[in-house]
Amino acid sequence: MLAATPLGDSRDASARLIEALSSADVLAAEDTRRLRSLATALGATPRGRIVSCYDAVEAARLPGLLAAIRDGSTVLLVTDAGMPSVSDPGFRLVDACLTEELPVTCLPGPSAVTTALALSGLPSDRFCFEGFAPRKQGERRRWLTELASERRTWVFFESPHRLASTLADAAEVLGADRRAAVCRELTKPYEQVRRAELAELAAWAAEGVKGEVTVVVAGARPAQPRALTELVAEVRDRAAAGERLKTVAGEVAGREGVSRKTLYDAVLAARVQSPQDPQEMR
Repeated sequence: MLAATPLGDSRDASARLIEALSSADVLAAEDTRRLRSLATALGATPRGRIVSCYDAVEAARLPGLLAAIRDGSTVLLVTDAGMPSVSDPGFRLVDACLTEELPVTCLPGPSAVTTALALSGLPSDRFCFEGFAPRKQGERRRWLTELASERRTWVFFESPHRLASTLADAAEVLGADRRAAVCRELTKPYEQVRRAELAELAAWAAEGVKGEVTVVVAGARPAQPRALTELVAEVRDRAAAGERLKTVAGEVAGREGVSRKTLYDAVLAARVQSPQDPQEMR
């Protein structure tokens, strides 16, 4: 059983989470100290065995957790904050359970991804989650380049220590005026959501930022369709340079998403009105 835990304010815990913390036979926690602190804050008394399950030991914990599930025990997996498996431990256990056809369920609850998305003020009808930004600048810039044409709003996590450099790279690769939001310390007393263009956010972050950070970036704007006259001119120029007219017209029409016949007819009409090089007649 996976269970989402509060991002910062323990009052966001569900009644089902409190019940599960008290009744589970095994509690697998990303940080056992945080689990105990959360249980105390919620007035829950874990009666089950508590084991650590953070990134470095997650694979090693699988055999024991699977054995407990096979024996009929209830195994509850929680991470430090938010939903397990979302850039946190959990995926390996779910995958292993599905492979062995063992039951898996989830207690829904807080998620920094959807919370930041809702607060960002950016379109949320379609979005994607990109995990943590790459640490090294070269890899990060390649990652940003791959996302430059992404039309959906996208969300990622970042360390406060690397936030300024990541936003500066984003402003350069994606454009200084791309809209974004930096959400820090969500649901905590010092929660802050800064909404601005990337260049402004990069300058702000350069002064220093603390806490857990989630970044939301607006998707790329759709390219403005080129005017038919521009496409006609391109086809005529390429045909005059020696390419076959019908072939060029078909290629340009497909690339620009316009009717091949419409473009071809427009080229023929323009040729009648203002003939170019005889080579264009091919």
